[in-house]
Amino acid sequence: QVQLVESGGGLVQAGGSLRLSCAASGRTVSRNGMGWFRQAPGKEREFVATISWNGYSINYADSVKGRFTISRDNAKNTVYLQMNSLKPEDTAVYYCAARYYSGSASRPNEYDYWGQGTQVTVSS
Repeated sequence: QVQLVESGGGLVQAGGSLRLSCAASGRTVSRNGMGWFRQAPGKEREFVATISWNGYSINYADSVKGRFTISRDNAKNTVYLQMNSLKPEDTAVYYCAARYYSGSASRPNEYDYWGQGTQVTVSS
């Protein structure tokens, strides 16, 4: 089993930055594709970013492209999401996810393990 714990969320003003971390435990995720998703109140969970096991394949949702950067440190069993130029519409609970397979993926049903989420609130 893999346990994922997100951290780094908080309250920030529009235009500010946050860096989310997702620490995995239980076993290594160095060979697993990883992703970030978010869910705002009253909305469905949506894709944010994904990275393959080796970092060679990375994809972003159009809404965050150019502002967010996903990365990973396999030695630390951790995935990051650097969020810059934050907007009020980025407000949501952000979830980290891991999949059995090594490639990147953008659909929630392609992921097998999920963290509990971390709240990100962007004020205008």
